[in-house]
Amino acid sequence: MKKIFLIFLLTFNFCLLTWASSILIPMDESQKNHLKAYGITYWILQQGGTAQWLLNYRGGSFMFDYNKEVEKECTIRGISYEVIADAKANSILTEIGSPEANMDAVKLEKCPKIAVYSPKTKQPWDDAVTLVLKYAEIPYEVVFDDEVMGDKLVTYDWLHLHHEDFTGQYGRFWFQYRTAAWYQNEVKEAEATAQRFGFTKVSQLKLAVAKKIRDFVTGGGFLFAMCSATDSYDIALAAEGVDICESMFDGDGADPNMNKKIDYSKGFAFRNYTLNANPIEYEFANIDTYHTRVPKYGVAEPTDLFTLFEFSAKWDPVPTMLCQNHTNVIKGFWGQTVAFDKTFVKPDVLVMGEAKQLNEVRYCHGDFGKGFWTFYGGHDPEDYQHQVSDPPTDLSLHPNSPGYRLILNNILFPAAKKKKQKT
Repeated sequence: MKKIFLIFLLTFNFCLLTWASSILIPMDESQKNHLKAYGITYWILQQGGTAQWLLNYRGGSFMFDYNKEVEKECTIRGISYEVIADAKANSILTEIGSPEANMDAVKLEKCPKIAVYSPKTKQPWDDAVTLVLKYAEIPYEVVFDDEVMGDKLVTYDWLHLHHEDFTGQYGRFWFQYRTAAWYQNEVKEAEATAQRFGFTKVSQLKLAVAKKIRDFVTGGGFLFAMCSATDSYDIALAAEGVDICESMFDGDGADPNMNKKIDYSKGFAFRNYTLNANPIEYEFANIDTYHTRVPKYGVAEPTDLFTLFEFSAKWDPVPTMLCQNHTNVIKGFWGQTVAFDKTFVKPDVLVMGEAKQLNEVRYCHGDFGKGFWTFYGGHDPEDYQHQVSDPPTDLSLHPNSPGYRLILNNILFPAAKKKKQKT
């Protein structure tokens, strides 16, 4: 009897393994931890495996071959998953492949190497991208001016620009924080780095860094920026050869005719904007809606929302990947650069998320050379008004954050075979 039972058990286990051919990680409302689901997918790529990103299927689900270790890892990380038979997996792919279905399956096969451009010294604020990378357990390396100027970017696939000012004005924190130790240290380190590379001004160093980053994108890299790294980066490129820094930042006055000398064609995303010449205001230009949105529209947190666009998964896989979510309405959030006035967004830029009632673009994308870039307004998707020196957001309290999902979409994007969006 024991022998018969053992044979039955072995046969059952063999059938179970045959039946359990795939693991599906749903990304709709049934998922317990959306953010860590990206991390397990990255982990599979690290192990040399591949995955299918099921665009627009149950919130952008992931599917890969069954593996006991993967199943165990999903359990450890608290990720919802389904073990499905080969027939079910094929049925899903057939449904997705139907010409009538706005869905597609994209193969993820490369583990992207990730870099975060950030000062090596501690800053008085956190960064949403590094927070979510740590929470999702996705490895990254920190690079800054030395590494960029040393041409180290070619070793990476994906680069995030931390809360940064590429115009050489130190975020325009001078008026409020010039006596703070962190601000003084930042100025001292930036000036020392500029001198080390033969520049007389920090603005010259930052322009050189911005151009190296532009070359990284031109060569096929993927650039992702949030908050002040978005408009300040674009402005730095467009203001090449123009002094836009007042004396407290570089020792001499700004060019009074600066706005007549800007070359908008050099930037990625914006045009026809006007630089803000007042050095004690945080705004670099009227691209950002920071000071105009509340007086004009009276926006409060419950009504501060933006909507993701829906794209054709089969014809426009790039923006479709970047917009995968379990909701198309995202909570707004502030930052030094909170959003982009649509009036100043270039016509060839792909708007992926906007607040129409405010004429604001919150999330946009484009290609440049062989590479891609994405700009995302605001500082922290789960801290509505994050202030200097506030404690970092605890993402274990927000495992299903739609706003943070947009960041992780961008991180997985280089793992897929990409095609330029059709025009």
